[in-house]
Amino acid sequence: MLYRPLGKTGDLISILGYGCMRFPQREKKIDEERAARQVISAIEQGVNYFDTAYTYGYSEEVLGKILAGGYRDKVLVATKMPLVLVNSLKSIDHIFHTSLQRLQTDHIDYYLMHALNSLAGWQRAKQLGIEGFLDQAKQAGKLRRLGFSFHGDLEQFKAIVDDYPWDFCLIQYNYLDEYYQAGKDGLEYAAAKGLGVLVMEPLRGGYLVGKMPASVQDLWAQAEEQWTPAEWALRWVWNHPEVAVVLSGMNDEAHIAENIRIAGTALPHSLSADALQRIAAVKAVIAGLQQINCTGCGYCLPCPAGVNIPFCFSSYNTRALFQEHGPAANYLAYTCGIDGGKPAYASLCRECGQCESRCPQHLPIRRHLQEVAHDLQGWYFKPVVNLVQGIHKIRRMLKRGQ
Repeated sequence: MLYRPLGKTGDLISILGYGCMRFPQREKKIDEERAARQVISAIEQGVNYFDTAYTYGYSEEVLGKILAGGYRDKVLVATKMPLVLVNSLKSIDHIFHTSLQRLQTDHIDYYLMHALNSLAGWQRAKQLGIEGFLDQAKQAGKLRRLGFSFHGDLEQFKAIVDDYPWDFCLIQYNYLDEYYQAGKDGLEYAAAKGLGVLVMEPLRGGYLVGKMPASVQDLWAQAEEQWTPAEWALRWVWNHPEVAVVLSGMNDEAHIAENIRIAGTALPHSLSADALQRIAAVKAVIAGLQQINCTGCGYCLPCPAGVNIPFCFSSYNTRALFQEHGPAANYLAYTCGIDGGKPAYASLCRECGQCESRCPQHLPIRRHLQEVAHDLQGWYFKPVVNLVQGIHKIRRMLKRGQ
C-alpha cells in the first residue's frame, strides 16, 4: 500500500480510502459479518482511511462495531455533518455527538461538512455558531482535522476554500469529469492552498467499469498495459500528485483485492503519454454517447412517488451507449414491481422537485425522467405493469382468504 501526505497536515494516509456508504447487503440490510471481514482484511493490507457519514443509514454504527474489536487505533475515521439538517447550535451538537456514539469512539479524525456546495450554506452555518463549536471540539480532542465535501461549481468551491482554514476537502474527480464541478482547476487550487485533497467517484458510481461499447473495449485491448477499466480509471486519478486519497465504495471481495493491488504501485506521474492519450480517446467516445450525467450516488432518493431515479437514468444511458433493446426489458422487469414490490418507473414522477434540490450534480431530474419514460416505456409498458400488479393483488387476496 502506498501512502501520501494529506496537504499541510503532513498526515500519511493510504492512497486508497475505504468508502463505507455501500457496505454489502443481505435481505435489504447491511451484511455485518461480511462487512467486518472485508474491512478487517483491508486494514490488515494497509488501508487506514475509512469514510462514512451521519446520513449513510447504519454505516456509522456498523463501522463502529467493527473497529471496536481492537482496530480503532489502527485507522483514521472520517464522517460528515449534514448541514441541511442543521438549524441551531443544539442540532450541531446533537449530530456531532450522535456520530461519536454510533462510531463508539471519543474522537473523529477527519470531520467534513457534508455536501457544502455554496458559500451561502457555510455562512448560514457560521451564523448558527458552528465555527465556535468546531474549534471547541478540536481543542477538547474530539476531532482532529476539518474539511468539507463538495458538489457545486468551481467559483463556489474557491470561495469556500478561501473562507476558512480547512485542513482538507473531498471532491468528485475522474477522467470523464475532469472539468466538472471543482474539477482539475479546483484540485490544483486547493492543493496550492495547502489543503489535502480526497477524491470521490473515481469510477463514476461504477459507470466507468460497466460494459462499454465495442469501440471503447477496442481502445483498451490495443493498449500496451493490459489493465481492467477500473485500473485505468483509478490510475488516472492517482497520476495527479495533488490527490492524497481516492475513496472507493467497496463491497465486493474481488474489487477490494483489485483496488488494493493497484494502490500498491500507482505513483504520481506514472502514466505514459500513450496511456494518457488512450484515456482521452475513451473519454471522447463515452462523452459522445452519454445522455444523462448521473453518477448513481442516490442522494435524490427516496422519491415520494417511489421512482428509482438512479436506475432509470442508468438504464437510459446504457441503452444510449449500446443502442440495444436489452436495457428496456431490464427497465420494465425492475421497475414494474414484478417481485411484489412497488412500481418504480419514471412516469410515476409527480414533478414535486424534491430530488432536484438534493442532487449533487444539479440535474434537471424531472425533465430527464420524461425522456426516460418516452424512450423506455413503449405502448406495452403500462398494460404489463397493470397485469403484474393485478396478479399480485389477486395473490394477496387469496393469501388473506386462507
